[in-house]
Amino acid sequence: MENTENIIELKSISRTFADGFKAVEDFNLEVKRGEFVTFLGPSGCGKTTTLRMIAGFDLPTEGQILLDGKEISKLPPNERPINTVFQRYALFPHMNIFDNIAFGLKLKKLPKEEIKKKVKKVLELVDLEGFEKRSVSTLSGGQQQRVAIARALVNEPEILLLDEPLGALDLKMRKEMQLELKAMHDELGITFIYVTHDQEEALTMSDKIVVMNEGKIQQIGTPEDIYNEPQNAFVADFIGDSNIFNGIMTGSMTARFAGGEFRCVDDVPEGTRITAVVRPEDIEVVPTKEGQIRGKVTSVIFKGIHYEITVESGRYEVVIQSTKSADVGSEVGMKVEPDGIHIMIAEDDTNIFPVDMNKRHRLEFNGQELDTSLTQLIKGSHRNENHELINENGEVIDPDKIHVFCTIEPEDIRMTDDVDDEQVLVEGTISNLFYAGDHYSYVVNTEIGQDFIVYDEYLWNMGDRVGLILPSDKMRFSVKK
Repeated sequence: MENTENIIELKSISRTFADGFKAVEDFNLEVKRGEFVTFLGPSGCGKTTTLRMIAGFDLPTEGQILLDGKEISKLPPNERPINTVFQRYALFPHMNIFDNIAFGLKLKKLPKEEIKKKVKKVLELVDLEGFEKRSVSTLSGGQQQRVAIARALVNEPEILLLDEPLGALDLKMRKEMQLELKAMHDELGITFIYVTHDQEEALTMSDKIVVMNEGKIQQIGTPEDIYNEPQNAFVADFIGDSNIFNGIMTGSMTARFAGGEFRCVDDVPEGTRITAVVRPEDIEVVPTKEGQIRGKVTSVIFKGIHYEITVESGRYEVVIQSTKSADVGSEVGMKVEPDGIHIMIAEDDTNIFPVDMNKRHRLEFNGQELDTSLTQLIKGSHRNENHELINENGEVIDPDKIHVFCTIEPEDIRMTDDVDDEQVLVEGTISNLFYAGDHYSYVVNTEIGQDFIVYDEYLWNMGDRVGLILPSDKMRFSVKK
């Protein structure tokens, strides 16, 4: 078979749990034979659930998994030519290294000489020759991980799944193992599917990266594509360090953001609302007169290979990585070349959600009545002496047949840590955040299953419990019958 063939395909895969939580939604991916593919994203984004469905430990509620073009979604794990290496190595402490690695081969009842030959081969591959009789307890974390990888490789799987396998190692050992794993992949030529939340790990090792968030694919591409051409603000913020600014196109390949005008290489129509991404290493510190924008240095941190310089420019905070230092408190100019600016058409973050008409013929959301006039909303309606809502034909309106939607902009919602405040309409937990130049953008998961996007100039923490205040004068309503 040619190396370009797809060894595995995931078609519209979804996984919904019994409590209604959708861990993975409409996931589509093609993995070529011999590729090193990495699932990358924050905790809880669906990476491991997707990996478990490929392995057969979990079954999709929708969609298909194809191996060499054949449906395997319902096939048990032991009938799939796939092995998995976990973060917790799950080695047998009462067995020596040889027996740990040979365990699967013995279950297959292979001849002793063949088992010995295969174990010797993988021990050489993971650089543990001569360790056959050693006890697992005498090994370092890195050596134990090598044994776990050898135990998976000895079965000669077509696909090797690795679920955060380096997560338990220290930084130095993790970096060494990254290079070793990449070298193993290149030597073996088998397909690796790797799960991590470490962006550097993904960029270092992968042929293809799948960025995930909240169960959905955000972008698929090479490490270079993902880093240099992020498709949305989440990817730009999650992969490496980014300065993210809201702005507008002011002309042909000219954008205004962060209080300055910049030439860029993206040809987006004039007047388009955009998000500009500028990597810290692409900003040059220059004398104030030469800068496209200028500001005051608020901090300088030496990071070994560069200085991380933070500059306050108007409402914006700009992070710069430079080999030259700067003085805290000094005024500096900042300059960015056109190819250092990545322009994305701004996402519409307007919150849209359904609200109910209750039996009293008033709008309510999360059990609270909303301060709005339904007679103005529903054309030709009025209230009778019983305060019921009457349509233009004189009939009492059935609440179940009227569907009302509310829209509110992210900047109009206020967050508070006082969830008992009487103004709070709904409570939730912050599940995602990124800095967008002059504000933070938050995703708040509420107890009623509705996500809200909220802009706030203050930094809250992931996992914070917050109350959301939705001012009635900022809520807009529409009716669908």
